[in-house]
Amino acid sequence: MLDPRLVELLACPQCKKDLEYDTGNNTLVCRHCKLKYPVRNDIPIMLIDQAEKFD
Repeated sequence: MLDPRLVELLACPQCKKDLEYDTGNNTLVCRHCKLKYPVRNDIPIMLIDQAEKFD
């Protein structure tokens, strides 16, 4: 589980907007870009090529 203070500091690497933490899927979500960034071993993987698109 990510520290909520860390989530507040992070921004989408593509559009620079705020991210939301989806605890159920352990991902950081950018609703603007429609991308989900994985979190592995409590480390956010903030690489655009590692993100998944969603609708």
